[in-house]
Amino acid sequence: MADTFDLELVSPERLLLSRPVEMVTIPAAEGEMGVLPGHAPMIVALRGGVIRVREGGRETESLFVMGGFAEITPARVTVLADEATPVASLSRAMATQRVTEAEAALAGAPQTPEAQDQAQARLAAARAMADAAQAA
Repeated sequence: MADTFDLELVSPERLLLSRPVEMVTIPAAEGEMGVLPGHAPMIVALRGGVIRVREGGRETESLFVMGGFAEITPARVTVLADEATPVASLSRAMATQRVTEAEAALAGAPQTPEAQDQAQARLAAARAMADAAQAA
């Protein structure tokens, strides 16, 4: 089994990361998920949270994603993020504003299950961003 796999992180604006890594932890919709070389193939939905990259036996990078999808194969992980920001670049003020906007969107969302689910997911992602900004 190889010691590394290729990780690509793509946002709508650009390719943010493309290199071999030892491990990545992603915020899957079902919970945190660690991926190592040789992982079983799958596609997972992402929730708002932090992607942590390990290289050389240590965490080298952490990026906040607002959601998206990850395609996992034994030799590659491709993350298609709705929005991605290095955790070090997150500000508490920006995160607080995003929470306020998401709360207002939830309050004004149509009372359909789909609209409510989307608004609640957006609020959860904004709160995760606020938590990541506090920790940074």
